[in-house]
Amino acid sequence: MRKAIYCVPVPQRSIAQKESRRGKSQTTMLRFAVTLFAVIMSSTCQKFGCLEGSTHKLKPSPEPNMRECTLYSKSSCCYADFTVQLARSPVIKISNSYWNRCGQLSKPCEDFMKKIECFYRCSPYAARWIHPSYTAAIRSVPLCQNFCDDWYEACKDDSTCVRNWLTDWERDRSGENHCNNECILYSEMYRNGTDMCQSMWGKSFKSSKESSSSSSSSSSSSSSSSSSSSSSSSSEERACRKKLLKFEKLKGEEEEHTR
Repeated sequence: MRKAIYCVPVPQRSIAQKESRRGKSQTTMLRFAVTLFAVIMSSTCQKFGCLEGSTHKLKPSPEPNMRECTLYSKSSCCYADFTVQLARSPVIKISNSYWNRCGQLSKPCEDFMKKIECFYRCSPYAARWIHPSYTAAIRSVPLCQNFCDDWYEACKDDSTCVRNWLTDWERDRSGENHCNNECILYSEMYRNGTDMCQSMWGKSFKSSKESSSSSSSSSSSSSSSSSSSSSSSSSEERACRKKLLKFEKLKGEEEEHTR
């Protein structure tokens, strides 16, 4: 004998309840996505922090009157007054460190030096790579390989007397830097772009062949103009901006679901 199959009609109230539960579930998942994205972003994209150097701000803020490093004018860890030193060409010195101990740098080489200086002094993203035991310093910032190679090409015929510009100078009582060795060409001091990137600022930078994760201080490193020399966007900072825009979009969707 065949068993009867009963089809029980689903009350309209049950459908509404299911839709309500589904809506709550979607809202919960969206909140989870927003929270997770915020955690990921905070660990990879520190926008609202600065290094703790003597010239750094406590937190980034707008600097509309910057003479150089204008990439960071909307959110800067340095004051506009600092950039006056970089706006001059040739650059004689920054703070108490002279750039011309072996003669004035060529314009192309000087432009690359400005890019590095702007990133360290002014970028609100530099703190992502803050040194674990010295909070005024950076460590292992990935620079795109092509940036390192172009930097080397720009400076190879200039001269220097120290390999590590952070530690190898002889300092007098006022803190000014002096050579303790004879001046030689960059091409003699460093083997190639990788060697220069990973030696000139100690362990501050490392060369990276993965452009998507690199933080070159310029996306147009061959530019020779002063304005573009220190104001070009880095790939890391562009990635951070995309993350921030995505986060804002997710937050907007969450607010729509909770109304």
